[in-house]
Amino acid sequence: MRYSVAMTGEVEAAMRDHLIREDGQEDVLAATYVLSTGVERTTALIKSVVFPGEGERLVHGNASFTSGYVLRASNEARAAGHGLALLHSHPGSRGWQLLSDMDWETESEYERVARGITKMPLLGMTLGGRDTSWSARFWFDRSAPTWAESVRSVSPKLAVTWNNEIRRIPSITRSQQRTVSSWGERTQSSIARLRVLVVGGGSVGLDVAQRLAATGLATVGVMDYDAVETVNLDRMIGATRLDAALGRSKVKVASRLMKSAATAESFEIHNHEVSITDPVGVSAALDYDVIFSCVDRPWPRAVLNALAYTDLIPVIDGGIALDTFPDGRMRNGIWRAHTLVPGRPCMACLGQLVIGDIPLDKQGLLDDPEYIAGAHREAPSRQNVAALSASVSAALLAQFVSLTAHPGGRGVPAPLRHVLSTHTLEHSVATSGPYCAYENATTAGDTRTPIAEHREDWRAIVYERATKKSPFRLRALAAAEDILQRAISRLK
Repeated sequence: MRYSVAMTGEVEAAMRDHLIREDGQEDVLAATYVLSTGVERTTALIKSVVFPGEGERLVHGNASFTSGYVLRASNEARAAGHGLALLHSHPGSRGWQLLSDMDWETESEYERVARGITKMPLLGMTLGGRDTSWSARFWFDRSAPTWAESVRSVSPKLAVTWNNEIRRIPSITRSQQRTVSSWGERTQSSIARLRVLVVGGGSVGLDVAQRLAATGLATVGVMDYDAVETVNLDRMIGATRLDAALGRSKVKVASRLMKSAATAESFEIHNHEVSITDPVGVSAALDYDVIFSCVDRPWPRAVLNALAYTDLIPVIDGGIALDTFPDGRMRNGIWRAHTLVPGRPCMACLGQLVIGDIPLDKQGLLDDPEYIAGAHREAPSRQNVAALSASVSAALLAQFVSLTAHPGGRGVPAPLRHVLSTHTLEHSVATSGPYCAYENATTAGDTRTPIAEHREDWRAIVYERATKKSPFRLRALAAAEDILQRAISRLK
């Protein structure tokens, strides 16, 4: 299991403002956290800050907690069902901080107090004052801490402090020279270590996945349980007639194309042939730092919309809608791109997710012509072309660059809407609704309201594909293709 810590930019700023003192002395602070548990990663989400009262900490060059402060914070954490975090600052230091003997002894002593009261491990955190970098460790017992892999501050600007001993800095390869020259080695070393998931392996998702691999990311996952069909070939660039004839899964096609495009010295691909609307898909998604939403159905988009806030995983979402006249000529096209993070409105507040459509999607009614006619609804638009799919993927990737590289010191913009007929780029003025159920559930973690459900339908599709036997001619072509791909991958 890997461990990490995440917090909203607002919480991070409040803790930083307290710990970085004008007189240059160290300071201490307490906070509470909840857990977000994936398949391979557990994340502590900082929930609230417990500021010290008068006389509850000692500042004397170094700083120390009083037992009364730790007991009060522990009891507040227990009352809310949270764990306890103890934080301190190193004003003159930068980068990931290790523990001095004194800090080790302090956290080790309070581990038993925190675990005894909250029934959760103590979380220790340190802030390096010179570059506002964070480090973190979990105390499961008092003997030694288990170090986290990263600490993430999530806002329109994603900032990550990495533990270089656990998640090492990837080497810059010759293929990445022009990429690195765009934003520098430091930014590249952080972007390359992000674990990014692409949900939906269609026209947009397939393009996004390949470009992430080409950018030098070391770990990319793709989630889709569907297969390539002939009707997909007019927009899934890179998918072949053989893929369609074999009925290959979209994640396998994405995997092949990402391997060809990857520039990292060591590139790791995760194929998730599951549905994001199922708990197994949600658990897999919780292992990632950033998610691309390349799906168009209400239910999967609702799941991703929730995860962006409950588990502090930025979700980059977008889509395209093409409109035609009754005689078939093109009327207009609109594509959108937006990033879901605390401080930016969710899909529902943007009008990009109709809550009432979620139960209809679960029941399959949005594909039922009889229901659509009876409800006087319009059938879902199916128009799409390869030429405009590229515009959507470009818009999503630009959001990713703004989120992670902060061009001009700025993060992701307000939600964007591009109108094809006039070639107008509009910035949405939508804001978060005060009673938004999604945003009010920020940092809920494992106590999130479940939207995903166990279903057998997608499992049956995956099983049928896995047990289907293709004609000998197609299998022979697939074998020859595999040999050729292996030979190409060995080229330096």
